Amino acid sequence: MFSFALALFMCSGLYAQNRDQEEQSSEISEERALEISREIGAHQAGIEEIQSTIGIYDQSLIEAYYSLAALHSEIEDYDTASTLFLDALQVARINTGLYSAEQIPLVRLLIENKIKTEEWRSADDFHELEYLISSRVFAPVDTGYLNSVQSYGAWKLRVIRENLFNQSGQSLVLTAGEVSSFYNRVIGKVEQEAGLQNRSLLNVLYTKTQVDMTLARYIASVPYTNFQGTASPFINQTRCRNIPNSRGQVVRQCYAVQVENPRYRQSQREAKRFAVSRHTRAVSRSIGKLENIRNNNSELTDAEKQNIDIQISELVMESERLLRGSDRPYLF
Repeated sequence: MFSFALALFMCSGLYAQNRDQEEQSSEISEERALEISREIGAHQAGIEEIQSTIGIYDQSLIEAYYSLAALHSEIEDYDTASTLFLDALQVARINTGLYSAEQIPLVRLLIENKIKTEEWRSADDFHELEYLISSRVFAPVDTGYLNSVQSYGAWKLRVIRENLFNQSGQSLVLTAGEVSSFYNRVIGKVEQEAGLQNRSLLNVLYTKTQVDMTLARYIASVPYTNFQGTASPFINQTRCRNIPNSRGQVVRQCYAVQVENPRYRQSQREAKRFAVSRHTRAVSRSIGKLENIRNNNSELTDAEKQNIDIQISELVMESERLLRGSDRPYLF
């Protein structure tokens, strides 16, 4: 009984302690909300002072807009925060030109806000803007450019995997194909400037293989009837029958009919198999580039080499599985 009472007492004490902590946390939250409200008023007054005394496009407004937007983001007023980040971006473009590295952090904050409010199309537009700015202000081998490539590719991969734009199957295939082509262009730029063994290509190649493999998996899961065959869907056949004429004589009457072409379904299966093979070949080309870097770049650490080996092994197994599946008629 004593042990039970002691346990009950301890539980009651812990419950009271947790309740006190929750109340204290709530009080802190309310205090912070009041503090933010006062700070917002002060920042707004500061912005108005700058606009009236110095000018509406003074460069100091960039930091002022940024600070005020951060406060609105903290209270989850993302719409107002986005408007303020856009104001800061506009001032930055006026002071530093259409494309400058100073604009990239603001664009990334706009992307974060649009994702939080699930405004996928707007987030996509700002991802496009970030990549455009990076491609203008950085060289292909610069870390800033490659970071933007990674961010852009990861976003596009999410768009495809989660179908954020509610696209049809065919539209998703086209989007994934465009992303794969984008990576081909990026890899070509980096190889041209830095050589085939540049380690900066590793992350780009990893993401590209994910895009190509995602596309191959999707195509493998689509029924073959969704693919356009190379043969004609229908063929004309002549059919005849004996019928009596007006004189009571039996005559042969022939007519043309349109029937399904048995070769069309086979051509659809072949079209699907070719599509899967096309994207697994793209993965194979990326594997070749990874092997080239792994075997010829002396700057790689043992951990990086091990990671490349793991990536290659997984990609090879997945590619072979998809190709084996495409040869089985019942999977179509």
